[in-house]
Amino acid sequence: MPPQEWLLTTAERGNPDTSIPTWNYGNTAEPLIHGQNYFDRLVTEVEQLESGDHLFFTDWRGDPDERLRDHGPAIAELFAAAAKRGVVVKGLLWRSHLDRLAYSEEENRNLSDDIEAAGGEVLLDQRVRRGGSHHQKLVVLRHPGRPERDIAFAGGIDLCHSRRDSAEHHGDRQAVQMAKAYGPNPPWHDVQLALRGPVVGALDTSFRERWNDPVPLDQHGPVSTLTDKLRHEDMRADRLPEQPPDPPECGLMTVQVLRTYPAMRPPYGFAKLGERTVARGYTKAIKRARRIVYLEDQYLWSTEVAQLFAEAMRENPELHLVAVVPRHPDVDGRFALPPNQVGREKAIELCRRAASDRVHVFDLENSEGTPIYVHAKVCVIDDVWSSVGSDNFNRRSWTHDSELSCAVLDETRDEREPVDPAGLGDGARRFARELRLALTREHLDRADGDDEDLLDPESAIEAMTAAADRLRDWHDGGRTGPRPPGRLVHHETNRLPWMQRLWAVPAYRLVYDPDGRPWRDRRAGTW
Repeated sequence: MPPQEWLLTTAERGNPDTSIPTWNYGNTAEPLIHGQNYFDRLVTEVEQLESGDHLFFTDWRGDPDERLRDHGPAIAELFAAAAKRGVVVKGLLWRSHLDRLAYSEEENRNLSDDIEAAGGEVLLDQRVRRGGSHHQKLVVLRHPGRPERDIAFAGGIDLCHSRRDSAEHHGDRQAVQMAKAYGPNPPWHDVQLALRGPVVGALDTSFRERWNDPVPLDQHGPVSTLTDKLRHEDMRADRLPEQPPDPPECGLMTVQVLRTYPAMRPPYGFAKLGERTVARGYTKAIKRARRIVYLEDQYLWSTEVAQLFAEAMRENPELHLVAVVPRHPDVDGRFALPPNQVGREKAIELCRRAASDRVHVFDLENSEGTPIYVHAKVCVIDDVWSSVGSDNFNRRSWTHDSELSCAVLDETRDEREPVDPAGLGDGARRFARELRLALTREHLDRADGDDEDLLDPESAIEAMTAAADRLRDWHDGGRTGPRPPGRLVHHETNRLPWMQRLWAVPAYRLVYDPDGRPWRDRRAGTW
């Protein structure tokens, strides 16, 4: 199967200013499901770094006191200790907004200060479109002279509070405040990839492009600029050490790095008209879907994105959409809640108009009945193509904020029936199928290997629907008798009253889900 059947070609990527390769052969990718698993692996890998090694990271939010294991270390302690050992520690954190607005300006600044005090360098980066953010979650660990040990982590998990949850989903004891329905310790579902092979070099290059960009770090904020100057913040990036050669090939997976950067002024030197390979990569893969698009997403609320699913289902009568989303938005409030609700309601309605019997939307709850906040950004198509990243299925992530995702094509075929679910001759691939099965088994409360009926997309959907039916009936029956196994709940959306829609729809389009494309692409309706 030629990679270009599923992955973007150089011309399709559409960004001549970047040094990112079109794709990388010869990698391994391991899904780390849950923050607890990711943080534990991160500690193990960082503690093995030696003097002269590299630790580069980007994030939307970083809490310096977030414990990575029950008894530590905290994230600031781990990275500061590495810097003290002589590791080259460099980070890019979003500049963010005031904490009283439910953002993380102070936390990001404190993490930066703690690491810089130990000899590292962490910059607060506001080179974003107005109203945008840096949303990439990336850690790159390089070992010059020992490239076989290089590893990178990319996905949806921030280095901050609430992320260190486990498969039981009782929440992180260090929690952020969210909507009341999630309780004091919100259960949190998320996924990060651990990557080895030449793709680590591509992710290193991606970090370096942002780090070395000459555009000033402070944009759109004279008050914050003055505050940074008064606090003597580091506003100029030091020179990075020479980039090591790419690690050697070590597996059979082809990985394509997908990114979003908006069109903005002043422009990024590495993306003068922005980059929308996330949107283009998903668009290409969805158009090839024939049997199942399985996704987990925090938002799923843009009509432009939903239109892709709707068109694909109209053109392919056996194609099903399975989506796992949060039951509630992460915020409460008379003014914050309706724009969050209206976006998803419109997107799901659009999909159901195209194929009402082939759209299956679920949310999750733990064994106590507390909703689980789905923060994962995962997509599996026909058990062939898969992606894990920081990007959500909305216009903001596809055009406006900085995002980073990794699309994976595994050369290893999965010979279990059905061996070719889509019927295109591509054949099911081991990584994509195992990722879908692992996530589905968890949502059904099943043990590893208990998935024979989940291999075929149609029977998998039947099993998920039946589990959600049983849990619904148990709740409706007064919760008498043992709770049925499984965490899946049929997701419900309610149409807002017209008076709320009158202001919530424009607020959602302009503020919550803005468009970062150049005007010519907006007019043409292209990414």
